Amino acid sequence: MLADSLPYQQIPEYPANYSSGHVLSRLIDGLGYRYFWATEGLRPEDLAYRPTPEARSASETLDHLYGLSLTIRNAAAQKPNIRPLKDIPEDFLIKRKLTLQFFAETSQLLQRVNSQDLEDLPLVFKFGEKESSFPFWHMINGPIADALNHVGQIVSFRRSSGNPINPKVNVFMGKTGQ
Repeated sequence: MLADSLPYQQIPEYPANYSSGHVLSRLIDGLGYRYFWATEGLRPEDLAYRPTPEARSASETLDHLYGLSLTIRNAAAQKPNIRPLKDIPEDFLIKRKLTLQFFAETSQLLQRVNSQDLEDLPLVFKFGEKESSFPFWHMINGPIADALNHVGQIVSFRRSSGNPINPKVNVFMGKTGQ
């Protein structure tokens, strides 16, 4: 799978205005860009790395990020999140591609959202017959913030396993130098 065929090698151009949907979309774009470069060129030893025996490995953290990306996308698509989460891809490259695609889909969906629409975008979880619904606010301080945190862990883990991220990644500009 070529990195060029995946979204978020760089952050897309920003929109002309600051609507609530555009702001949220840009937040997801920043997350997607960070995830792209945090996971670019991971080796088997990077995926197996865990800072302590009790901690999640990088691979297990990427499983969690996959679930978070799906949760975020489902909320934006007005779909419930079925729990427990099943069918997490085992293959790292497939999981990476799907995670990036979920972020890109979310960004596209959120670009069309206005402030009133956000009130109608609950975060819904289904556990069998039981359903829980939360205002979209929980999406920001919950899964989105959690995903940013875990992407940072992947960056730290790969540095600790001897494979630091490309030093030309510029998260401020959302572009990577050659």
